[in-house]
Amino acid sequence: MRGARQAANDLTELQLLQNAVNVFDRPHSQPDCQMKAAKVKRTKVTLHPDRTRVLIRPFLLPDDQRSVQICERVMALPESEVHALLEQVLAEFGERHLKIREFLRRRFERVRSGLPADGKLSEERELLLGAYFSHEYSLEAAALFNPSIVAHPDQSDLPDGSLRFILSLRATGEGHISSITFRTGFLDAHGNITINTPTRYCLEPTQVPNASYEKRLFERKLQELGLAGDFSQQALQGLGDAFTLEELRASVSLAVKQLQSPNQETATAARKILILAQSNYEVQFAPESRLSERVLFPVTPSQSNGIEDARFVRFEHDDGTRTFYATYTAYDGRLILPQFLETPDFLHFKFITLNGLAVQNKGMALFPRKINGHYAMLGRQDYESIYVMFSDHLHFWQTSRLLLNPRFPWEFIQLGNCGSPIETEAGWLVLSHGVGAMRKYCIGAFLLDRDDPTKVIGRLREPLIKPNENEREGYVPNVVYSCGSLLHGDLLVLPYAMSDSATTFATVRLQDVLAAME
Repeated sequence: MRGARQAANDLTELQLLQNAVNVFDRPHSQPDCQMKAAKVKRTKVTLHPDRTRVLIRPFLLPDDQRSVQICERVMALPESEVHALLEQVLAEFGERHLKIREFLRRRFERVRSGLPADGKLSEERELLLGAYFSHEYSLEAAALFNPSIVAHPDQSDLPDGSLRFILSLRATGEGHISSITFRTGFLDAHGNITINTPTRYCLEPTQVPNASYEKRLFERKLQELGLAGDFSQQALQGLGDAFTLEELRASVSLAVKQLQSPNQETATAARKILILAQSNYEVQFAPESRLSERVLFPVTPSQSNGIEDARFVRFEHDDGTRTFYATYTAYDGRLILPQFLETPDFLHFKFITLNGLAVQNKGMALFPRKINGHYAMLGRQDYESIYVMFSDHLHFWQTSRLLLNPRFPWEFIQLGNCGSPIETEAGWLVLSHGVGAMRKYCIGAFLLDRDDPTKVIGRLREPLIKPNENEREGYVPNVVYSCGSLLHGDLLVLPYAMSDSATTFATVRLQDVLAAME
């Protein structure tokens, strides 16, 4: 959430002055003495980060020479000591991870090239070598926050009036690296919330081998990135309408070789074409895995410091089928990049790059269906205001239109959404966040016209939720923040983060929220 928040300081003095003029030139509505504040009920359900939830991950060394030296040391051990050391590793870590032997085997295969070609190793020595290139990562060690909630695709075997849901969370651990983790739970007919206890295990998905790329779509992405040219045309020329990453690698390599005098510009273009392909990838979790065990951990260069603030939405297509999408922010420690997730079942995920002039800043939130034949999305283009954009394709967003400027004191610094719009009979309900004095974050709401979401037809003058004394202390103090809510009948269920540390829930009647708007 906070990967690039300080970028607001880069606005020029002239921009700040102009923004101030825009805000204060707009007349404030006078308060309605009949208007009542919405009655928000805070629950006692709180999710704290759990340091015992650990992933087993590759342990990467900075150079190959060190890897070779470690391999040499393990190779010099007598077989009896190899046996004892492996037994110690399995005794200490075996119960903490599913299929740990399979993971150690894969890690050995990755370092096998640094070993002498001759001679067969015992299985125990291979697994021990794998253990020296593996480590545990506590994905929730620092925080568990910025939740998003959607209805579960499986609503079977529930009491009348109940709803099963999926909660996605931003988990942050060592090095402030953020990943996506999940919980499941259900709401009963009275709106009571139950969170299912997660298992002790965590696991990453496997990358889908031979995932195909649509040539026409890939060419459009190259065009948007300014990479379309003679070299890219030559690199793609021999490929079919659909191709795999390996086929693209071979075609790009051949195109480089065919050039009489390849230069740095060509090498850069070749590298960027492959990076684009690697940033659009698919992963698959084991079907027998529990949802709470599944972790989407950063794997591409653009995500290297985190997959942040996923805003999930259950999208209904024109034919009545549904797909779960999520916008998220990829962060490499320096730059932010809005990106996209797609899944039909929370087992198979596609990671997709977003392109276009309107894809900038962060906090994108997709509407749950097309409007007037177009996809629609909210976002922030200027670090402080909310914009709406429309597109004929989910991956490409070219234009945006200003929707809301900061207006009330609690949002003077910055406005943003708190998840995808929720469709109601009254209009599109959008939960928002505002930043005021002392960088205090509050959660508010506004209402958009159902047929024309460029029209704001209602807005809360005061926040729904302000950080109270129990919520203001944390990794980033004085912050309440959400990435998505849902309606259960007339009850708005709002999960939210407390000061970038832990997650809790609040509920409020939809009619109370609407009645409090001006």
